[in-house]
Amino acid sequence: MNLSREVLEKDLYKVLGVPKDATEAEIKKAYRKLAREYHPDANKGDVKAEERFKEVGEANEVLSDAKSRKEYDEARALLGSGGFRPGPGAGGGNFNFDLGDLFGGTQGSPGGGFGGGIGDVFGGLFNRGGTTTRTQPRRGQDVESEVTLSFTEAVDGATVPLRMSSSAACKACSGTGDKNGTPRVCPTCVGTGQVSRGGGGGFSLTDPCLDCKGRGLIAENPCEVCRGSGRATSSRTMQVRIPAGVSDGQRIRLRGKGAPGERGGPNGDLYVVVHVDAHPVFGRRGDNLTVTVPVTFAEAALGAEISVPTLGGPAVTLKLPPGTPPGRTLRARGKGAARKDGTRGDLLVTVEVTVPKELGQKAKEALESFRDATAGEDPRAALFKAAKGD
Repeated sequence: MNLSREVLEKDLYKVLGVPKDATEAEIKKAYRKLAREYHPDANKGDVKAEERFKEVGEANEVLSDAKSRKEYDEARALLGSGGFRPGPGAGGGNFNFDLGDLFGGTQGSPGGGFGGGIGDVFGGLFNRGGTTTRTQPRRGQDVESEVTLSFTEAVDGATVPLRMSSSAACKACSGTGDKNGTPRVCPTCVGTGQVSRGGGGGFSLTDPCLDCKGRGLIAENPCEVCRGSGRATSSRTMQVRIPAGVSDGQRIRLRGKGAPGERGGPNGDLYVVVHVDAHPVFGRRGDNLTVTVPVTFAEAALGAEISVPTLGGPAVTLKLPPGTPPGRTLRARGKGAARKDGTRGDLLVTVEVTVPKELGQKAKEALESFRDATAGEDPRAALFKAAKGD
């Protein structure tokens, strides 16, 4: 995982509210609790909650993976609270490094990641003179795309085609950048794609080589298609599986599905931002689906068995207790959205008592009789008593 400057500046353990020696289970438990608390579906229109939800997801993405967590911990330890303290023979004293200097690599991720990764940070800091002729592999760029799903597809999952454009090896020159396919090694960086500059105290920092633009190779006869870069825009269509239970605005990461790497480097990642269309009947609250069902006054007062629709399945029958007030929520278990473990949430059924706009003579007489029979009851008596402070 490429760790960005923004990520390293954050205390991700503090974001999740766990100690630095927290176990994987503790991190997972903390993330799930915070994700439920700040989920956009539970905080409609709350921008701060949405930002907190993204921050929690970012922290979990780094700390839940053993490799990325190790890189994060090592980088944070290296940076320390005020800078990097060199060992014996490095000149002594504290040397403060700007994070922008540490991450002098090429930015290539939608999330702000830097192509060199944490390995380049350590390699650059401890390179004290001398160069290597080893041509460095380069990781492919991350690619971001968007997809719009129907409400049902988001709940049950779907496989959708995505047409993407990304940087790939130029076909005209086979990725060499040279029209004849014979580029030469850059004499400035000796094929490394990087040059060192003094940082004081016996240390040196690395920057991309300006002469070869970080490629390590120079084209004597630049390719007319890619103009010597060795890269060209490539379009392709992929069938991408969107997991069940995704929510509107969620960003899914598919490892290795981005742009191809160079010189044996790994592929970048694909980030898919999901948009979900609204449903005319059902809503969603986390793993649960919601629906509002109208009932008559008689059903609410006397009790009844009511039929309730479900998403993509047969209707279910729920028992309405006598004296059910408007706004009461009933629960149909296992009729909600799919979870990662294969189970499903519940269907939350909110009761709405309907009032007929017109009454037949018989119904009107029956209601008048009911009114006369309950004339001694005042449903607002408690309201006035509370208003007076009694």
